Amino acid sequence: MTVKYYALLKKAGQQSYTNITALAGQIARNSFEFGQRLPPETPSTAIVSNDLWIIANFKETQLASLKLCQQVDIKLDAFGGTKFEGRLDSFSPASGAKFSLLPPDNATGNFTQVVQRISVKVVFDAESVKGYESRSTPGMFARVNVELK
Repeated sequence: MTVKYYALLKKAGQQSYTNITALAGQIARNSFEFGQRLPPETPSTAIVSNDLWIIANFKETQLASLKLCQQVDIKLDAFGGTKFEGRLDSFSPASGAKFSLLPPDNATGNFTQVVQRISVKVVFDAESVKGYESRSTPGMFARVNVELK
């Protein structure tokens, strides 16, 4: 796909003003037409990575039982009962409440403890997802099972 963009820019005669970066993935959305002029730094294309991963939200009380590289079972609703394997890759540095646009503020004096959710990145094992890569798309619903010790 990079060649196509280069051809578009070459016809406009302005290829010296542009940087073209090649990325591995699939084009999910193209938001421009041939001959259209785009201002600098305007997003023109959405590219979806070929890497398959999930963001799972665990309760903060479960984190003590989770470890990096721990094996997990994954089921995607789109594929029925097919079970995939994966591993825990990384933990978010803060809870979802801290990253939200309007974080909850407990200004009423009511200090009821609310268990927070922590995002954990789960990466699919390449062998277990073989044959399903092209049918797996962002936004699918997944169930992640982890054995808590």
